[in-house]
Amino acid sequence: MSEYQYYEFAALDSPLDRRQQSELRSLSTRADITATGLVNSYQWGDFKGDPHVLMERYFDAHLYLANWGTRRLMLRLPVALVDLDVVAEYCVGDTASAWATQDHVILDLGCEDESDEWDTDGSGLLTPIIGVRNELAAGDLRLLYLAWLGCVQSDEVDDGDLEPPVPAGLQELSGSLTALVDFLCLDTDLIAAAAMNSGPINAIDPSAARLSRWITGLPAVDKDIILERLITTDDRHLRSELLRRYRSEQPGTPLTPGPRTAGQLIATADQQRIERERGAARLREVERERRERSAAIARQRHLDALAMDEPAAWHRIATMIDTKKPREYDAAVELLVDLRDLSDRDGHAPGFSRQLAALRSRHTQKPSLLKRLDVAGLGDAEIYRRKERNYIQLLRLGSVS
Repeated sequence: MSEYQYYEFAALDSPLDRRQQSELRSLSTRADITATGLVNSYQWGDFKGDPHVLMERYFDAHLYLANWGTRRLMLRLPVALVDLDVVAEYCVGDTASAWATQDHVILDLGCEDESDEWDTDGSGLLTPIIGVRNELAAGDLRLLYLAWLGCVQSDEVDDGDLEPPVPAGLQELSGSLTALVDFLCLDTDLIAAAAMNSGPINAIDPSAARLSRWITGLPAVDKDIILERLITTDDRHLRSELLRRYRSEQPGTPLTPGPRTAGQLIATADQQRIERERGAARLREVERERRERSAAIARQRHLDALAMDEPAAWHRIATMIDTKKPREYDAAVELLVDLRDLSDRDGHAPGFSRQLAALRSRHTQKPSLLKRLDVAGLGDAEIYRRKERNYIQLLRLGSVS
């Protein structure tokens, strides 16, 4: 497989001006550069730009994909909306890291996809993920906890290390978080194990009624400031900031059991994986038995219809063989197999064996037909075995002296 690398950068908070677009053009003559982003792919060579530098200067999101398995997602948020100390509790390795500039905090998440499946087109992957940025800005820490699980999955966390605070809502991920899980190849059994200590989704996803009551209780001066910012500025993060404030002012959620170690989470995930696979195996077995029952019923109905006029079936077989065409030979053999099964079911095996032997005797000059009969278990040896079984049965019944 030839080399493939995909780069996508998105400017979400502020569009790129002409000067910035010109600076980016100096890094690539073939990239698709607009006021809202840069997209480029390579079948050979490498992108000249440094994603770290580009994220600090121009962009709010970056996705990278390579066909040797490397996947990467970078997100930039205003420093006022993200506490770097909190981020540092979760981003503890090369798989998940973070750094701060004067104005922003930048997250760098990655993985090495070890599966054999490969999609050579990275376009369209960033769009469904990008919503996690606003969720984090609004105080939803599920993204950070999933980043920590990525470090656990990559063996960058010691088994004895305790997990960071578990956010609510891990049992019901948003669409954006689900897309992130898929892109970073996160272990869903590990997520399920972590979710056992996660509170309900409504702890972080306030209802309209709760928000209404909170807004009503805000001081008038705060409401004036909010309205002024809404009208006089283009603050794209005002909603996230307010949701973050709302969450910080709510009573703490009920305490969950104490923090678990990374090793405990891995062990729980392994056990869940075993149980899930056993359950899946049971379902497959039930489905296999259902298909077999359905096939057996259909087979019996087919044989019942064939039993209505066996002589006509033998006549069709003779007609098909007389054509001397391979496809007709195949159809004739298939019908003979049906007649054999019917004779076995209804206790008429000796009669079928006699007719089959006569048919083979009539067509000894058709090696192609005889080979097909042998392959289908309709050879001379089968006729002999049937006669032998019938003879033994007669002996047991005392009909032969």
